[in-house]
Amino acid sequence: MNSQWIEINSSTGATFPGYLSLPPTGTGPGILLIQEIFGVNAHIQGVADQYAMDGYVVLAPDLFWRQEPRVNLGYDGPDFNKGLELMAGLHLEDTLADLAQAASTLRQRPEVSAPVASLGYCMGGKLSYLAATRGIVDAAICYYGAGIDGLLQHAPAIHCPMLFHFAEQDAYISATAIRAVADTFAQQPNAWIQTYPHVNHGFNCWARGAYNQPAAALARGRSLEFLSYYLTPVANPKA
Repeated sequence: MNSQWIEINSSTGATFPGYLSLPPTGTGPGILLIQEIFGVNAHIQGVADQYAMDGYVVLAPDLFWRQEPRVNLGYDGPDFNKGLELMAGLHLEDTLADLAQAASTLRQRPEVSAPVASLGYCMGGKLSYLAATRGIVDAAICYYGAGIDGLLQHAPAIHCPMLFHFAEQDAYISATAIRAVADTFAQQPNAWIQTYPHVNHGFNCWARGAYNQPAAALARGRSLEFLSYYLTPVANPKA
């Protein structure tokens, strides 16, 4: 893979790391990939490389850099607890500022030839939603974003296409929460709400016990369909 860690300028003048993965052609639309509580770990780097192979320029910023740069956690025991502590230590406005800086960095890269979408998992799913409410990205994908139902008052500020992936048996996101999101976006033609039966939170991650290959493959296919519609206008039959 043509991937590397780069430095991103923060709004405070400091820099922070991000994992950049380039497509084989060298250029393409941009994806701002937003981590879970486990950092820009081996799985998130793998996802970045995966989407790069599909033709996207992918940047995964390290959102824990103020606490501990380049965190690479697993999913159980002490690592899980540490991830929760790191998430609790995030300051939301600082984090959104970092995402805005990362998106700007991505847009300015010579390899990026089209708009930029965000794609996030769990904590990153909620942040992907919030990035859309701030106009940071041109489209947003949210995988099992816990807490989005408590932020629906910001939905009217969203003016970009949205894709939500939810697990029907999610231990962290209730059926009521999923319905609230679906109802809020029901009248939005560019909002896609997808649910996956018989799977739990984290079904996309091949390193977790909750991994479900059919659901992960289906969600990935839908994500690629969504991105092809909204990041490449000439290919968008819904425009």
